[in-house]
Amino acid sequence: MLSPALFESVFNSSPSGNYLLSPTPEAIILAVNDTFLKASARTREELVGTSLFVAFPGNPDDAEDTGETDLRRSLAHVLATGETHTLPACRYPIPVTLPSGEVVFEERFWDATSTPIVGSDGRIECILHTNKDVTEQVRSTGALRESEGRLRALTEATTDVIYRMSPDWSQLRALEGRGFLRDTLDPNHFWLDDYIPAEDQGALHAAIARAIREKAMFELEHRVRRIDGGHGWTLSRAVPMLDKDGEIKEWIGTASDITERKLAEEKLKESDRRKDEFLAMLAHELRNPLAPIGAAAQLLQRAQLDEAMVRKTSRIVGRQVAHMTGLIDDLLDVSRVTRGLVELECDTLDVRDVIADAVEQATPLVQARRQRLSVQVPQQAAFLQGDGKRLVQVIANILNNAAKYTQEGGDIALYAAVNDGEVAIAVRDNGIGMAPELVARAFDLFAQAERTSDRTSGGLGLGLALVRSLVELHGGRVACDSAGIGKGSRFTVTLPCLPAAPQDTGGPGTDGAAAHGGGTRIMVVDDNVDAAATLAMLLEASGHEVSIEHDPYRALEHARADRPAVCLLDIGLPGMDGIELARRLRAQPATQDAMLVAITGYGQDSDRQRALDAGFDHYLVKPVDLDVLYRLLAKK
Repeated sequence: MLSPALFESVFNSSPSGNYLLSPTPEAIILAVNDTFLKASARTREELVGTSLFVAFPGNPDDAEDTGETDLRRSLAHVLATGETHTLPACRYPIPVTLPSGEVVFEERFWDATSTPIVGSDGRIECILHTNKDVTEQVRSTGALRESEGRLRALTEATTDVIYRMSPDWSQLRALEGRGFLRDTLDPNHFWLDDYIPAEDQGALHAAIARAIREKAMFELEHRVRRIDGGHGWTLSRAVPMLDKDGEIKEWIGTASDITERKLAEEKLKESDRRKDEFLAMLAHELRNPLAPIGAAAQLLQRAQLDEAMVRKTSRIVGRQVAHMTGLIDDLLDVSRVTRGLVELECDTLDVRDVIADAVEQATPLVQARRQRLSVQVPQQAAFLQGDGKRLVQVIANILNNAAKYTQEGGDIALYAAVNDGEVAIAVRDNGIGMAPELVARAFDLFAQAERTSDRTSGGLGLGLALVRSLVELHGGRVACDSAGIGKGSRFTVTLPCLPAAPQDTGGPGTDGAAAHGGGTRIMVVDDNVDAAATLAMLLEASGHEVSIEHDPYRALEHARADRPAVCLLDIGLPGMDGIELARRLRAQPATQDAMLVAITGYGQDSDRQRALDAGFDHYLVKPVDLDVLYRLLAKK
């Protein structure tokens, strides 16, 4: 027979908290072991003989504290049924007295079991209440559950795909997220074949092998098969999860859809490539006319040149300057149009007149290349609303483009037709044609077909971009097509027509003939001595009285004394720019009514507006179109 002392020793030494309770509703503590005393930070004297619910009362300020109620029900069940009852992870905060004397409730969770102890007469003599503090376990479980909830929310919210992979990457264990990859795998296929194009698998294998070998993060941008069946790009990252021995047990990774970024990068690279080609072409095109201009300058320096040679040399310089001016005008036009800085001067136009003017502009190049140009226009007038100068520029650009890329002796045809309230103007040639990739970007900035070394007609790949912008400003559209290399091209411009023929708005406008008026007193102000001298000689040859000044302050003094009727002012003057000079000329009585004409190399719209605001009447960009200048002088 075991002694009572042994039973007491077993009771006190138990690793679980134990105490004996009276079989009454008050649940008086009859005995308590050392484990519970340590867990509750109480002494045996405090607890023995005290009601369990007095020693450990509920927290009246905590609406969620149901620990006392739950325990009372558990003990009542034991007394009523004589059966053991368990409360798993019961929340039962216990009061703790702080050094200040303040009592606070510390949240605790307990696994509790109440077992009836029955005497020889069959009655319950006491209840053995066993508990275990599981607070940390409950908190860890809660934290894990909360973490899993956040991960699930993140998975649902992200557009990335989250995946788990076996240690050797042979098995895709899970694929989650509302991403761009399908979430089911064909069990008959290796996952790599399901998702990665064959030509990209080599780089992927190498990156995986390196990550496994180094037990380091895997990171790679690669192509992938998307859920829509097409190919896209992904940035895939994965980190190794290690076991206690430091070995990889699995990989956790994400796949981000970077298809749009990759397409944008490719587009940017292509744009940079075309820009570099354009800059190279620009340098080439600008050097070409400089060579004959330089040669002409050296020739003119020689003595005893006859008049015929001087005239021939002058024509060479004129042609080359006109060519350079055209290149620069193209650059400025594209810049203004693409930034929406062009204002159309709209009028009612007959499309036949627009075509006739454009053909007239393109004819010299067509004839120089001995090409045949046929033109077919509607017999009846077709009217549209637009800027005549700009629309002529559109058609002439297309014709010139056809001439440049058609072999000498080739054929070019222009035909126009009216249908459903629109006029379609098409230019077809039998030239070098276009590859499909060039057709797709023919109207893009800097797009240009390959040029052969014998092609004398230059270009910067700006013309068609300008065509598209100007046509769209008129509410129209452009298109091009080609059967392929060597099979010619066709460009079509479609513009809206007016619903009915307009009434006659008056007689024809000016024919643009230059009126070379004479006798006007003109002051030329330019710090470039050669530029000022040559302009003065041209004006004097037309009968004008011309004086020259290179310094703006001397020009003010000269103007007060000489009272010129017209002042031709450079903008980039030393000491005082032409803008300020114009203001001062307007302010002094001698020249307040004079015609002020800016002659400058600055061609931006903002430069023009700044000059007009300062008092200039007209704004001409170098090299000056003399016909335009002569017409202005004729009005004075």
